[in-house]
Formats: sequence, structure tokens, C-alpha cells
Amino acid sequence: MKTVGLIVEYNPLHNGHAYHFAEAKRLAGAEAAVAVMSGDFLQRGEPAIVGKWARTEMALRLGVDLVLELPVAYAVQPAEWFAYGAVATLQATGVVTHLCFGSEAGALEALQPLAERLADESAALRAAVREELATGASYPAAYAAAAARTCAGGDAAAARALLMQPNNSLGLHYLIALRRLSSGIAPLTVRRRAAGYHDAAPRDAAIASATAVRALLAKAGGLAAAEPYVPPFTAAVLAREFAAGRGPMDWERFAPQLFHRLLACTPGELAAHHEMTEGLEHRIKRQLSDLSHPTVSELVKQLKTKRYTHTKLQRTLLHVLLQHPADSLAPEALGQGPQYLRVLGFSQKGRALLKTMRKTAALPVITRAAGGEAHSHLALDLKASALYANAMTTRTTEDMLRDYRQPPLQL
Repeated sequence: MKTVGLIVEYNPLHNGHAYHFAEAKRLAGAEAAVAVMSGDFLQRGEPAIVGKWARTEMALRLGVDLVLELPVAYAVQPAEWFAYGAVATLQATGVVTHLCFGSEAGALEALQPLAERLADESAALRAAVREELATGASYPAAYAAAAARTCAGGDAAAARALLMQPNNSLGLHYLIALRRLSSGIAPLTVRRRAAGYHDAAPRDAAIASATAVRALLAKAGGLAAAEPYVPPFTAAVLAREFAAGRGPMDWERFAPQLFHRLLACTPGELAAHHEMTEGLEHRIKRQLSDLSHPTVSELVKQLKTKRYTHTKLQRTLLHVLLQHPADSLAPEALGQGPQYLRVLGFSQKGRALLKTMRKTAALPVITRAAGGEAHSHLALDLKASALYANAMTTRTTEDMLRDYRQPPLQL
């Protein structure tokens, strides 16, 4: 059975995602779809607007047959490791035949040659990245420039422009991960339609970026304003979650916990956290004393430089909040891949996929988290979910312990 894999955050699921889902199944000729979805915290270093169980429900109502959680160890990483963890998860199912991702390029021919050359990271590429970083460039910009210099020859400028587009860059890392894993999964891509990744406001009558949808939701009466850009089931799930005090979630809900951690830690203790590089711990401690308003957004604004992007800073602060030590998330550890396949939800067709996966999966398939702390990555997931629930407007023991008690959603 042809089964297409999707790597998603659905923050929240909107009409652009619905278009991508339909195109992915069409291009793959797929009878089923498996989504690897980030949990309560996301790749750009921020909390999801609603929790993973609500977003799993959205995915199932869209037509996804099986939703697997991308461990937080990979979900809050730079593109290389986010992509590696997600692709390795799809590979480990043993049932996924295709991977379809969105891109600005809309054609594999623009990305595959670069992926072939970059899959085995050369000394020349690493040297070029260091040279670009020395100019003060952020890591994403340095990597794009270095990759273009070492792989594209006379088309270096065009390649750099290609890789500076966020979905192209992420797609490139999906292709690299497929090659590093010697995967038989066939890649496909769909061109982004109507809205750019960073668009802060809608430019189309029906499709807006997730950024724009969240901006609408953040305003008074925002759910009504966002409804033209999301499927009806998304609007219904959001309305229910907001009414129950489980959203909309944003960084400021975590400010008391974060500032407590930042103030209580010495610079040396801060330096032990993942992604705390190049003396950033000292800059954070200095800026804390100069803040006029102790908000996360103000802290990030004060910390931001050409080298430290908004996303890099958010991810670093998130690692402090979640108490992620640098050694446990080092490249050597992440390179070993995910430790399990955590099932968040499934359809009737997904139930059949799970039955097949009992024979084909290369990793343990987990449907109940209780007792799963033996997996170090799952222990991080459980901790992250409890912390997320603790920051909700309406805090309940049920929500804080939900990961231990909740069986996969079924639709």
C-alpha cells in the first residue's frame, strides 16, 4: 500500500495545510497518510498555540491516518536535526513509501543536486561555514552561503537565494536525511501557494500562513477573523480549547518559570544547556539586569544581534526552560536517531497500519507513555508536556498528567 509521510506542526492546521495534504496524496497515489508532528513545543523555539492532542485531532479530521509524535529532542532543533529526527521516524515505521514536503521551489530538481553533494558533509563545507560565521552571519545564513559556495559553482548566488527561503532550506535537509539514512522513501514536493512562510498578514482570500493565522487569533475576537483561513474543524477545536483555558498559548505564559531559571542559574550553569554557545550565557545575564519589562519578547529583542537570530534565541531559552543539557542533545547523541514511535492518534485505516508496523517497525511502537521513562527522549517529552499544561490559564492535574493517561485518539 502506498503511504505518504508528512512532517508537520499544524500550529494551527489551516487551509494551506489542507491543500498540501490533498496534493501529497495525489502526487504519491497514496491510499494512506502518516504524519510526524511536533509536540507542545516547536522548531522555531516556541510553544504551540494549542497542545498536541488538540492538533492531533485536527490532523485526524483532515484525513491523516496515523499521527506520530516527533520527540522534543528533535522538534526544537535547527533544521538539520529536526529533519533528521522526523525522516528517521518515518523510515522506522517500515510502512511509509513517500515523503511529501512543501517548498518555495516546488520542484525536486532545484534541491536534489545540492542534497547529493551535501549529504556527506565535507571538510570544505565545514570550513566555509566557519568563514561565513566569522563575518558575523547567523548560522542559517552562513550555511546557505557556504553550501552555495562549495556546491553550486557559477550559480552560487542563485543557490544561496534558493536556500535562504525557509521551506526550501528545510526541504533540502529532508533530502539530505533521506540520503544519510539510505532510505527507500521517495521524496515529493508541493509548491507553497498564496502565502509565504513569514507572511504576517493574509494576502489571499482563503490561504494564509500559520504566522498570519496566529496573529489573527491573538487579537480580540480573533477566532472569527481567522475562520476564513482554517477548516471548520480547526475553528471548532480552537474554540473548545480556548474556552477550556488551554490556549491560545504563547511564550509569555512561561515567563515566570523561564525568568526564575535564568535568574537562579549562574553563567556556568546556563552554559551547560543545549545551544548555549559563544558566551551567550553572559549576554543573557547582563541583559536581565537591564530589562525595563521582564517579558520574554523584550528579552529576545534585547538579546538579538546579527549572529543571534530570533529563532536561535527562542530555542536557546526553550532549552533552559525545559532543562535540556548540552551533552544529551549533542550531535553524537542525536545522530543515533529516535528511540521509539509514539502514537498520538489513528483512523480505522491507521489501525491497519499499526498492525503492519508491529512487524515492520525498526523501533518500539508506544501507545501508552506510562512506564516509558526508560527511553531518555520520552522522559523529555513527558516533562515538556507537563510544563506546557502547567502554564495553561486553567491548570488541572488531568492536563498535567494527560501524557501518562491518554490513549491514542481514534477517529
